[in-house]
Amino acid sequence: MKYKQLGHTGLFVSELCLGTMTLGGNKDAGMWSSIGAVEQDDAIQLFARAIAGGVNFIDTADIYSFGQSERITGIALKALGVARDDIVLATKTGGVMGPGPNAQGASRGHIMDSVQRSLERLQVDHIDLYQIHASDPVTPVEETLRALDDLIRQGLVRYVGVSNWAAGKLGKSLGLSKALNTTRFETLQAYYSIAGRDVERELVPLIREENMGLLVWSPLAGGLLSGKFGPGSSAQADTRRSKFDFPPVDRDRAWQCVAEMRAIAAEHGVSVSQIALAWLLARPYVTSVIIGVKGIGQLDDNLGAADITLTAEEQVRLDEVSALPPYYPGWIIEQQDAARRKAVRQF
Repeated sequence: MKYKQLGHTGLFVSELCLGTMTLGGNKDAGMWSSIGAVEQDDAIQLFARAIAGGVNFIDTADIYSFGQSERITGIALKALGVARDDIVLATKTGGVMGPGPNAQGASRGHIMDSVQRSLERLQVDHIDLYQIHASDPVTPVEETLRALDDLIRQGLVRYVGVSNWAAGKLGKSLGLSKALNTTRFETLQAYYSIAGRDVERELVPLIREENMGLLVWSPLAGGLLSGKFGPGSSAQADTRRSKFDFPPVDRDRAWQCVAEMRAIAAEHGVSVSQIALAWLLARPYVTSVIIGVKGIGQLDDNLGAADITLTAEEQVRLDEVSALPPYYPGWIIEQQDAARRKAVRQF
């Protein structure tokens, strides 16, 4: 397991992060019942195996099974006797947690209420990485930044990040942080997979320029890249993807990726899902890949991806089969940048 610097902080996290969206779902939990229903005893085993495998980074959210995921996480860490400073604990706020208009979003009120409840459920006195889970079109970014800055000054939160923000809004927030002298967002948590590379268009250039960390969610595209679907396999009836078709994926392009990954997996003697994860781990701007699992076997398979080194030729094969179509202004910026660099090299 490798450990990478979180943004431009001095904190280091494992390149694989244990996601907890599969914890706590039951038949009364709506969409969460389709994602997973890992109960407490099984969760303790998953946490133990992940930590033994070198994982020091755990990601959850208040909205996962409406707080039950955070509760299970807190109990599991206590049961295992994990030292608080041995784990980097991340959670999120912003999702709908109640029927009222103030039970969601990134307002000062909701942030202040949410952090207290998350601390109680997790049974800790601070959160290492507190993330705004969604883009709030109502609350001014300044209000969100000042609230998060207060949490850091109070010692309840140590670093902050966002999830699912557009590049324009994220860039604006970084400028405001500097102007207002408030804490800045250190991480972006975003959907990224070999079959879904849209993050590379605007967000990756931004986070590289600003030295932010990229945390990847749904690296297997909701199980679509696990090898259970696509060329060479028939879709399984009892899978998360068959029950909860998310995130959206261009399946024709995805099947081309799966076919190439299946060939490379056979060459390495590993699973298709391990190749999908290894491709992400090889991206220099990816800080940590969040893996969400339901059982020990799946966890062990995912952890094995950290031991796979793709050759330069294999990376080219995967890059080419998954390449995004050209878009404006990306294609002209690429041409102009190349011309500028060529001119500079002449002097």
